[in-house]
Amino acid sequence: MQGIVMRSTGSWYDVRTPEGEIYACRLRGKFKIKELKVNNPLAVGDYVVFAPDAPDKREGLITEILDRDNYIIRKSVHKSGHGHILAANLDQAILIATLAFPRTSMGFIDRFLVTTETYRIPAGVIFNKLDIMNEEGLEALEGLKELYESLGYSCLFTSAITEAGLDELSALLAGKKSLLSGHSGVGKSTLVNCLAPDLDLKTSEVSTFANKGVHTTTYAEMFEIAPQTFLIDTPGIKELGLLEVEKEEISHYFPEMRERFGECKYYNCRHINEPQCAIQEAVRNGEIALSRYHSYLSMVEDYDNRR
Repeated sequence: MQGIVMRSTGSWYDVRTPEGEIYACRLRGKFKIKELKVNNPLAVGDYVVFAPDAPDKREGLITEILDRDNYIIRKSVHKSGHGHILAANLDQAILIATLAFPRTSMGFIDRFLVTTETYRIPAGVIFNKLDIMNEEGLEALEGLKELYESLGYSCLFTSAITEAGLDELSALLAGKKSLLSGHSGVGKSTLVNCLAPDLDLKTSEVSTFANKGVHTTTYAEMFEIAPQTFLIDTPGIKELGLLEVEKEEISHYFPEMRERFGECKYYNCRHINEPQCAIQEAVRNGEIALSRYHSYLSMVEDYDNRR
């Protein structure tokens, strides 16, 4: 039988068949996917082949992981040199961000977007908690929206409290398989509850002492919130280390840098301190945002870019 992984708890996987039946499955042996060093060879969104244990039981054994169209991976925080696959076979990846309570750094946003560029996954940024923004914060949001939309990324402002932007978010997600990611406390689960109240996902308050969220999603899970509209909710991410990207390739995943390739004096320009560098010139002229350039430098220098 074939199915798609709807939930992963690390040792058991909920697999849904085309008929909508759910089987609790285990993974047979150790799988290696294209020589990837990962601590989770199987991820939510993967298509698999499994064998039911018995006709009258909804349990089975996964025997094959089918080829992926794409996936999103980050450095493992538990095992050096390994990665953790967030989700597979996506139509788009959406980052839920906030400018306050808790704050999402521009560096984290840019790392997320570089990761999606690496695997050619359309991406967008949802700036949540619009209701707690003051006038200065709203101006900052407008500036960020203008910046990221100019680079080809969809952006929305939302609030679960006032329901602002929920119709636009619903339209953005309709008919697609979407990954929702972001720091703990940015409101992922609350937004999902607004779009699909029957799910009743667990939520938690943000700590006023540390201005950080508390993990309420403990494992990745995919929900069908409308016909052919799937959301993958993941545990909050503190850091997003790049994997499978060489330092020399990082600029390839910044659209505003990519369009200037061939304009630098040196073909192997790192865009750091080389003379007659088109990228540095564009930064000086305000054609490339300084925040984006700083993000590029931090990735080249391999900072972890936590909050």
